[in-house]
Amino acid sequence: MAGRNGIVLHNEQDFVGLRAAGRLAAATLDMITPYVKPGVTTGELDRIIHEYTLDHGAIPAPLNYRGFPKSCCISINHVVCHGIPGDKALQEGDIVNIDVTSIVDGWYGDNSRMYTVGKVPLKASKLIKTTYDCLMRGIEVVRPGATLGDIGHAIQTLAEKNRYSIVEDFCGHGIGRTFHAEPTVLHYGKPGEGMKLKAGMVFTIEPMLNIGKADVKILDDGWTAVTRDRSLSAQFEHMLGVTETGYEIFTLSPAGYTCPPYPTES
Repeated sequence: MAGRNGIVLHNEQDFVGLRAAGRLAAATLDMITPYVKPGVTTGELDRIIHEYTLDHGAIPAPLNYRGFPKSCCISINHVVCHGIPGDKALQEGDIVNIDVTSIVDGWYGDNSRMYTVGKVPLKASKLIKTTYDCLMRGIEVVRPGATLGDIGHAIQTLAEKNRYSIVEDFCGHGIGRTFHAEPTVLHYGKPGEGMKLKAGMVFTIEPMLNIGKADVKILDDGWTAVTRDRSLSAQFEHMLGVTETGYEIFTLSPAGYTCPPYPTES
């Protein structure tokens, strides 16, 4: 059902489909965990994710979306988002974001997670942990009657307390039977401002934090966003629905993974 401003308000039957899509997207990020190690190329990770998605009867949403050439986004170190998988091999000390969106029976499930390649510098670990905490802090304020500004303010407050900058060029978004929809979910804001949340709304929250300045630029491939000062960047993303009493996260890790380092198979 479409509400005001073109916002789709989903019912319980819709939530069943969204749960399935979100669970597969999260399971895909679980599955790829042991493959994220020195020497593997981002193209190989993309191939594994592509095959896993198809094997589960789903479609990788990024592939050919507005011309994007791969089945997931893989962003390393100073790459903020939308990194295109290819021949680049991971190295010890890299931090990596993998962003997966799966289409299951017409429903989209969208999430991203940070990974560490071997031992990473303390400054990188702190950035990753704070970014995850910012995501969860934003989610925790979601309930009917709260506002989009409440979400952004919660994220901004924690990020700035830890002296990180928030990328303002990209934001969370509505999602459901389309990849990107209203509302636009900013990761900064003022409490009480912006659209009020209603039960049935479904959207992503996906803060991107930089150690340096917030400024980004897009590379010549038209997709890859990097920090202008080449400082490290981190991002986490969950997809959630607003319920009558609060929220439901559709992309929780089936394996219970939250923030790296993760347990991996030997």
